[in-house]
This record gives sequence, structure tokens and C-alpha cells, in this order.
Amino acid sequence: MALAGLLLAPLPARADVAAVINTLRAQGCVGGASAPPLRADATLDQVAHALGQGLPLADALLRADYHAVSSFSVSISGVPPSGDVGAIISTHYCAQATNPVFREIGAWREGSRVWVALAEPFAPPRGADREAVGARVLELVNVARARARRCGGESFAAAAPLARDRALERIALAYAQDMARYAFMDHTGRDGSSPQQRISRAGYAWVEAGENLARGVMNADAVVEGWLGSPEHCANLMRPAYTRMGVAFAVNPNDAAGVYWAQEFARPLGR
Repeated sequence: MALAGLLLAPLPARADVAAVINTLRAQGCVGGASAPPLRADATLDQVAHALGQGLPLADALLRADYHAVSSFSVSISGVPPSGDVGAIISTHYCAQATNPVFREIGAWREGSRVWVALAEPFAPPRGADREAVGARVLELVNVARARARRCGGESFAAAAPLARDRALERIALAYAQDMARYAFMDHTGRDGSSPQQRISRAGYAWVEAGENLARGVMNADAVVEGWLGSPEHCANLMRPAYTRMGVAFAVNPNDAAGVYWAQEFARPLGR
């Protein structure tokens, strides 16, 4: 996404923009929350330079070999020697500048024009952290289940905590890897299977079973937040019939989404 407007005083582009935006992120927009500061990134400077050469943002990211999960750019013209930088950014670009998903910033200046690029870098969890990621997801899910909540139009009472299930984790990992390998996300598998069929096929006997999926999310906190923000996923997560959970992720660095998540729920037969 690109916007055009006025901005900035004649200081080194990245340092000046980053300082202003980080001050704004610390304060938040009117009625909005604060956001963590942006990191200056030399590769995003190259992206901003390419924007100045007329490339669209997607092409500029590709040229600089910067893998972004999400990104935003601003083209700034008529930079005055004493422009009110903070006021202009907070008035015209506050929502974009304080978007908490963005982590890095780059900028390029030529004469009275400045180009700015903000991005959420592709920073997937490591395979070595799979155990810790699974534990964190379970922790957050059980915190959510401990409170009554509405999932869209449906109300749920607080539910008992889920137990971690290694068999369900293996099922989740196999499906996450399949989605990542073939860059697709659907509860219906490539072979036409349903989540319940995949769980049964793995030799798991269940009374109740279900599944949540996600992609393009870089960490445990964000994936649970996304599920809770979706009525259908939230309802699955809060369903009192489930007693066990397994979650896993898989990474495809050559795919735009990059990270695929599978969360399997079940009540085992006889338990």
C-alpha cells in the first residue's frame, strides 16, 4: 500500500522518520494503544531507494530480497526545511505508523522527497523451539478458556483447561507440513480428508474432535490472538467437549504466507 503526502525536515531520512514514528508509537494514536519501537534496517533502506526509482512496493521488496509478511510505504514530496513532522505523521499516517505488526523501517531521501518503508519481517519460529511454542500456545489457550467469552454471536462459559496431547501434536505437525509444502490452507486435505478422518487415520480414538488452522503468523501469541478474534476459531477453542490439544507449525520460506499452523482438539474415547 502506498500513500503520498507532505512530511519531514532535512535530516538524514531514516533517523528522522524513525525517531518521529517511534515517538508516535510510544504515545499511540488518539484512543489507540502504544506499539513497540521500529528497528532501522539497511535492507529496507534499499527498498525505500527502489521506491524512489519508481518501483511498486512489492517489486522493491523483491529487488532487495526482503521477505515481508506485511508492509506499507509512503512517498513524501515537498519536504520543507522546517516541516512539523510529528503533526503531519500523526494526522495523516497515524494508524499505519503505529500498526504493531510492523517491526522495521527504512527510508531514502533525494532532495525534497523522501520514501519510507515499514515492514513486518519474515521471522518464523525455529524448529528447535517447537516444544516451547507448543507449550506457549497451550498456556494461552487455557488462559482464554478460564474466562467466559463471546465468540461472534455465541456465548461460552469458562471451560476446563486442555491437556497437551503428543499424539495430536504429531497429527498437527504432519498436516502443517503438508500445508506448508504445497502452500495451501484448508480443513479439507489434498486427499479429501476431514480433520476427524485424519485424526482417526492416525489411530487416535475420539468422541469429539476438531481443528483450527492459520498461516502467515510468526509466533504463538499472535496465532492464539488471531484464533480468538475469529468467531469460528474462538468457538472451537472454547468448546467444553474438548479435553486435549496438540498444535504444530511448519515453515515454507518460499511461500508468501511462510508459516502454517494446525491445532487439533479432541476428547479421547473412554476419557
